[in-house]
Amino acid sequence: MDNVKTILVVDVGNTNIVLGVYAGENLLAHWRLSTKRQWTADEFGILLKQLLLDRGLKASDIQAAVVSSVVPPLNTTVDQACRHYFGVPPLLVGPGVKTGMPIRYENPREVGADRIVNAIAAQERYGRPLILVDFGTATTFCAISTRGEYLGGIIAPGISISCEALFERAAKLPRVELVRPPTIIGRNTVQSIQSGIIYGYAGLVDAIVRRMRTEMEGTPRVVATGGLAELIAQETETVEVVDPLLTLLGLRLVYERNLPPA
Repeated sequence: MDNVKTILVVDVGNTNIVLGVYAGENLLAHWRLSTKRQWTADEFGILLKQLLLDRGLKASDIQAAVVSSVVPPLNTTVDQACRHYFGVPPLLVGPGVKTGMPIRYENPREVGADRIVNAIAAQERYGRPLILVDFGTATTFCAISTRGEYLGGIIAPGISISCEALFERAAKLPRVELVRPPTIIGRNTVQSIQSGIIYGYAGLVDAIVRRMRTEMEGTPRVVATGGLAELIAQETETVEVVDPLLTLLGLRLVYERNLPPA
């Protein structure tokens, strides 16, 4: 596609796979799929080809691919799909890949690839210092210093995990749609559960962010991302920006930082 390199970016999470296609800095298309650990390389590759066709793109348009994954069983699946269906060996974010961000964790290898990718994107787009909240399978908090270092963070059970535990352990409670109830004080069981989940997590976010700020220099900006970010963030007092596609930007930046010198 002209002289601009077209890149497939893929983030494999425990609950969702988020992927997109960049032409230079322009995000042409993006999708969010449910993660299926039983996918074969053929199933995943054929699905990706169809998604591209639906947006007027061809497999031959893809010139490079970059992948972050916290689901090791799918790493080979995605790698083989990229090689066979798009003819490109993907860059897998992990040890040895240049990120441009110093990691101050005691063991940097313990930090999930998705957390690093999100932190890179947030710093690029919003500056520093930063607190990044990701509403994924786990609800994670990442601290980026005034010097652009990944300081560490917090991992809490995710919203979906908490809901599943509640519904499985309390047999009489119904499964509910995650939407904002009309009042904080629920007038029925469904509203009461919705209020507990949404306002409970909003309170969790605010409490943790305020405590994190006491251990950080400067005045960190608070950015939220992830599939449920918009729903919860609007009920918080501390989240300033919601950016649900940060991971895709971060993957593109990692790819660019690992290009060979011109």
